[in-house]
Amino acid sequence: MLKKNQFFFILMVCASSYSQSVRKYSNEFMNIGVDAAALGMANAVTSSTNDVNSGYWNPAGLIHLEDHQISLMHANYFANIAQYDYIAYAKPIDDQSAWGISMIRFGVDDILNTTELIDSQGNIDYNRISLFSTADYGFTFSYARKSAIPGFQYGVNAKIIRRIIGKFASSWGFGFDAGLQFEKNDWQFGLMLRDITTTYNVWNINEAEYKKIADAIPGQNQELPESTEITAPKAQLGLSKKFIVRYDYSILAAANINMRFAKTNDLIATSFVSVDPTLGFEFGYTDLVFVRAGVGNFQNIQQIDNTKKVGFQPNIGLGFKYKGIQVDYALTDLGNQSATLYSNIFSVKVDLALFRN
Repeated sequence: MLKKNQFFFILMVCASSYSQSVRKYSNEFMNIGVDAAALGMANAVTSSTNDVNSGYWNPAGLIHLEDHQISLMHANYFANIAQYDYIAYAKPIDDQSAWGISMIRFGVDDILNTTELIDSQGNIDYNRISLFSTADYGFTFSYARKSAIPGFQYGVNAKIIRRIIGKFASSWGFGFDAGLQFEKNDWQFGLMLRDITTTYNVWNINEAEYKKIADAIPGQNQELPESTEITAPKAQLGLSKKFIVRYDYSILAAANINMRFAKTNDLIATSFVSVDPTLGFEFGYTDLVFVRAGVGNFQNIQQIDNTKKVGFQPNIGLGFKYKGIQVDYALTDLGNQSATLYSNIFSVKVDLALFRN
């Protein structure tokens, strides 16, 4: 247990060691996803999102709101080590516009701080172990508006990022997203541009605490890491259509193309852009019961014997909606088809008009 917490502490400290350049993976907690309904469809909702959670998936979708809505979600990751929480609120402004606000917290609590485990005489003293937490916060302010073109709407997000690693380091970050949606002949198209201006994080590192681990590994960690971190833009292109079957049944089919402008392990990877496709389906009965499935996160995986295989992430989910209250559940994989890594995710969405009526 002690080794695990020592490793996790080192991992968190290293997370603050960003150089002054654009990173492939930065502020990744903002890319996990929210809402069990969307996660059950493998996040393929860029074109179809139309409720309070649109502030995360595509702010243009907020324009479909008819009244105030609130959404809550909780999930555990990495064998319940990490806690992921989300809350959002949104409402129409008028017939042409809407706004929303949301907060995400991804944190690990009660991590063992062993930097002072050994006293000045070289003795191990377990009473010198303390606890700390690391937490990432994302605050998003969203605005959506209809355009003069029928079926076309757009939206923007302003994001504030706050990251805290105990008393060792903390940062503030700022960035913007932009989203578009278009509807034509029952087909829905969506485009989401994340961190469109790049998201810029500035770190403040506690130099006194850093000195305690600066010589932990000879020849390493001798200088303070750079204090700035830049998150590169990402794009998501979506297409969806809802089919009605015998009045009571519906099928929503959706697809996304997720793009990072860097070479990664995605299914299609070049020096300019890497592409990860996702597919999602939602089967509905009288807008009351929903069954969902999706697959995505296709990755090229290098095996120990130097052979390669394609890994993917399958998701499934259920949903129930009654009188303005919707409860959703998703069973998601973290990417390698290992049952030990599956996460159970629950979310609730409420139309606040229910309480006024």
